[in-house]
Amino acid sequence: MGFYYFDYRVFLWMLPAILFSAYAQFRVQFAFNRYSRIRCRSGCTGAQAAQRVADYGGVLNIMIRPIDGNLTDNYDPRNNTISLSESVYANASISAVGVAAHEAGHSIQTAKGYLPNKIRTAIVPVTQFASQLSFPIIFIGLLLPVQYNFIVDIGIAFFSIAVLFQLVTLPVEFDASSRALQALSETGLLTEEELSGARKVLTAAAMTYLAACFSALLQLLRLLLIAGSRKGDEN
Repeated sequence: MGFYYFDYRVFLWMLPAILFSAYAQFRVQFAFNRYSRIRCRSGCTGAQAAQRVADYGGVLNIMIRPIDGNLTDNYDPRNNTISLSESVYANASISAVGVAAHEAGHSIQTAKGYLPNKIRTAIVPVTQFASQLSFPIIFIGLLLPVQYNFIVDIGIAFFSIAVLFQLVTLPVEFDASSRALQALSETGLLTEEELSGARKVLTAAAMTYLAACFSALLQLLRLLLIAGSRKGDEN
């Protein structure tokens, strides 16, 4: 089993998730880089695309700003702000327009009151709190005698909140991409051929969320098995 119930074979247990995550990261980088080299015919930059898509979705008072980093693009519903990375904000490539439109899709979700998005936003604070405490609590519980198994259970319950967040994130991300592609098509920002490229970029990005969810579920299953083994020892 390993020291204090930490199985040294954990890397084998998590290997599928590690490989899936690596593949997903490779796919998104490959797709983004490929279509970053193709300028869209409309000449629309990422920032302009985000504004057009937000306008299309009826989003009011949206703020669009540049941020440092690569693929660090995000939407903050607290201040209705879309932050676009250096490779997206002023770039007129298919990748830039697709990614920017995706973030604008999140702003449309907020404006329309999309339920999964509301749930995800609501559980963000408790998820951050639970994620920080889950493994320290589990570790402490595993160091204690088996009669303190309830401490391990508390840690697993906290980690389950993080898993729930990952699960709720999936429909939110898929829906944002769907809204983005529809807006790009109906506003004419991308041609049908260019839309195919943007779809490949967003599909590759969605795989990273699938990989994160898969990894979290495997980790949760492993923790449940460890907890069950301790309870067997107690009996």
